[in-house]
Amino acid sequence: MGTVTLGVSIAVPEPYGSLLQERRAGFGDPAAHGIPTHVTLLPPTEVDSSLLPAVEAHLASVAAGCRPFTMRLSGTGTFRPLSPVVFVQVVEGGSACTWLQKRIRDASGPLVRELQFPYHPHVTVAHGISEEAMDRAYEELSEYGAEWTCASFALYEQGADAVWRKLSTFAFGGGISGVPSQGAPVDDHVTTL
Repeated sequence: MGTVTLGVSIAVPEPYGSLLQERRAGFGDPAAHGIPTHVTLLPPTEVDSSLLPAVEAHLASVAAGCRPFTMRLSGTGTFRPLSPVVFVQVVEGGSACTWLQKRIRDASGPLVRELQFPYHPHVTVAHGISEEAMDRAYEELSEYGAEWTCASFALYEQGADAVWRKLSTFAFGGGISGVPSQGAPVDDHVTTL
């Protein structure tokens, strides 16, 4: 059957998603229109296509154990010089994202994988472009802010054309917000910008 390249992420909703995607394109990032604006929970991962039903069942189980939580973005950051990335920071909801990504990659499921770098939730706005353009992205979005209630995540497949397409959305089922049921800290307070 072959393999597919999958990713799991939290979509940045409208109007924020389109705005950040257009800004990313404006900074000269050629991948901007092929990658929906998101917070990654599982980076690109090659999986045998026959495992897709097991992947979807696993993700549904993870989502069922969560409840909606506040996501807030504010300001910029960068992974340079380690990695050529400028991003908008996740300043609320990060611990929930960290818990979700661990559950998604759990050894009991079909998406086990090691990460190249420690997990750091963020929204990429420039990747692999000139240093000058990266500096511009960092500066121009330094005052950016957005907030929404995150109530789901989605499974995406990367096509041969390098475009990421949504396969399924997994709504949270009302369990604990991004934390194990034993009761770790929760990112669930609401703030307004």
